Amino acid sequence: MKVKVIFLFCLLGISCMLKAADKPIIKIETDCTSLIFQVGDNGRLYQRYLGKKLNHESDFVYLPQGTEVYITHGAEDYFEPAIQVLHNDGNPSLLLKYVEHSSSRQNDGSVETVITLKDDKYPVTVKLHYITYAAENIIKTFTEINHQEKKPIVLSKYASSMLHFNRDKYFLTEFSGDWAHEVNIAERELAFGKKTIDTKLGARANMFVSPFFQLSLGAPSEENSGEVLVGTLGWTGNFRFTFEVDNKNELRVISGINPYASEYSLPAKETFRTPDFYFTYSLNGKGEASRNFHDWARKYQIKKGDQTRMTLLNNWEATYFDFDENKLVGLMDEAVKLGVDMFLLDDGWFGNKYPRSGDHQGLGDWKETADKLPNGVGRLVEEAQKKGIKFGIWIEPEMVNPKSELYEKHKDWVIHLPNRDEYYFRNQLVLDLSNPAVQDHVFGVVDKLMTNYPGIAFFKWDCNSPITNIYSSYLKDKQSHLYIEYVRGLYKVLERVKNKYPDLPMMLCAGGGGRSDFEALKYFTEFWPSDNTDPIERLFIQWGFSQIFPSKTMCAHVTTWNRGTSIKFRTDVAMMCKLGFDIKLDDMNENDHIYCNQAVENYNRLKPVILDGDLYRLVSPYGSNHTSSMYVNKGKSKAVLYAFDIHPRYAEKLLPVRLQGLDADRMYRVKEINLMPGSNSSFQGNNQLYSGEYLMNVGLEVFTTQQLNSRIVEITAE
Repeated sequence: MKVKVIFLFCLLGISCMLKAADKPIIKIETDCTSLIFQVGDNGRLYQRYLGKKLNHESDFVYLPQGTEVYITHGAEDYFEPAIQVLHNDGNPSLLLKYVEHSSSRQNDGSVETVITLKDDKYPVTVKLHYITYAAENIIKTFTEINHQEKKPIVLSKYASSMLHFNRDKYFLTEFSGDWAHEVNIAERELAFGKKTIDTKLGARANMFVSPFFQLSLGAPSEENSGEVLVGTLGWTGNFRFTFEVDNKNELRVISGINPYASEYSLPAKETFRTPDFYFTYSLNGKGEASRNFHDWARKYQIKKGDQTRMTLLNNWEATYFDFDENKLVGLMDEAVKLGVDMFLLDDGWFGNKYPRSGDHQGLGDWKETADKLPNGVGRLVEEAQKKGIKFGIWIEPEMVNPKSELYEKHKDWVIHLPNRDEYYFRNQLVLDLSNPAVQDHVFGVVDKLMTNYPGIAFFKWDCNSPITNIYSSYLKDKQSHLYIEYVRGLYKVLERVKNKYPDLPMMLCAGGGGRSDFEALKYFTEFWPSDNTDPIERLFIQWGFSQIFPSKTMCAHVTTWNRGTSIKFRTDVAMMCKLGFDIKLDDMNENDHIYCNQAVENYNRLKPVILDGDLYRLVSPYGSNHTSSMYVNKGKSKAVLYAFDIHPRYAEKLLPVRLQGLDADRMYRVKEINLMPGSNSSFQGNNQLYSGEYLMNVGLEVFTTQQLNSRIVEITAE
């Protein structure tokens, strides 16, 4: 009898183990977050949990089954799927079952988990990839799709990520706008149905909406509290985020390439890889989520993320298209006087048959204009080196003016409809980067300049037009591949540039904000947030982009936009990011010159804090007459506090600003810097010693009732 009981227990144990093996639990974890999947009784994969890290695996059995991880079209689901295919026999269904999974540690310390799913009727395989960055609390995910059918299958939808939530309320923050009016922040509650954020512009794809979002769970988002998920797609082209609340008030979030006009014919044995989707989950509001992204981006994603950035003087506002060699050399002296690292030559230096005297001609003809630069770019590089500064140059290699030699010789390289009048955006068209010959040409723009003038230290890579007249003579019967193959072609070019010139810094310009994604930033050290350099507008624009991007990626230039603001106000705003100047110094008085010199010196001294410190957004410009932010270095020994009075009301009540990120038990010396020559600080706390506890719980009275007033306060531990 005893033996029989033992035997039954053994059978039961084996049965449980086999059942557990059939229904494995898969954990995707960072130091703070758990994403938990489990195979159901039907062999399909379900998301059981996403939230604060769960440390007791014995609790997992109590989690609800949840929703299928990567929902397909054509089965029993009634809402938006992650994937939709059409098989050789005309059947549009797909049903994915779990096959296996594996996890491995990568060379950079991240952990990758790959989950393999297969259809049980058709030879289609989908692999879900999850890469976790434990300390930074970032999860990256992408999908690989392949098949063994005899003929190509058609992909109509192909998401990078699908996430599921079950809360009582959901609040979505999106970042939209237009040229010179980028990243306006708007939050709204989601109700039953779909909310879509997408773009169909092809190139300069982010002109109207940025490829990132914030999702607050349960209540409207807060800076320092609440449950928030922040996500962004690494794709320099059309993207789409779909937020769908179903009949049970459950939310699915689908992220990936916008499938609009992009049905993809996938041959057998080839793999379709989606772009990377990155997300972080925070229990401490948007501020913590931003710092997660900033730390991760500097360490893992952006080009030269661990290195500093160069200050510069751009010639654009001083000359526009009207310059010659001697005038540019004279401006270099202004750069030296200013104390910046580099002189940047902007648009207008190329074209001979059609000289680049405006934006209507010459684009595509990348040879120096003989009467402007008789000694070529070479003399400019040499003169800059003699003066002890570096030289950078503007290009827009993906584009062409119809009035150009390139267009006349290679119209087949241009994206345009063969039987219709051409529509021009900013007098230009887009070159067809799906064509390898065009890829060679675009790479050659950089390569020839670097070969001829190896002293060039920086490129400003512009992209001013979306794709219009969408048709590729190269792709022929695969026109629905163009939006995708264009971006892939761009990456091939950028990869060649990066491989041959690994230390070459480049700015991603795109007319301001038109390209701002982490895949592009693998190849660029920084991006241009907006052509709008009005410092008041920049306070809002920089606030918006800071939700995702670290300060060292955002170029901020001091210009003549909004002359109603002082040179101090304009410079203080620009010093929150990667500092540059685009201004004619001859128009400034002596005090302005002295101030700018001192500001550049202060900026260079404080670069490690500003560019690599933790950002704390203290007072939002939205709904306020003031705004304030601060950076704190990792050791909490140095901080920089920015305070701006925009348009305060007469006799309005001013409250102290409570600082964040300091050590409560350390003492800090507080000192206002960036003062105009001959002026004294009116800041009551100037040069005083405070505890971190006081600064974070009581705060500093840094705001005033003065119009367009700015303060920068240096905070040093003693």
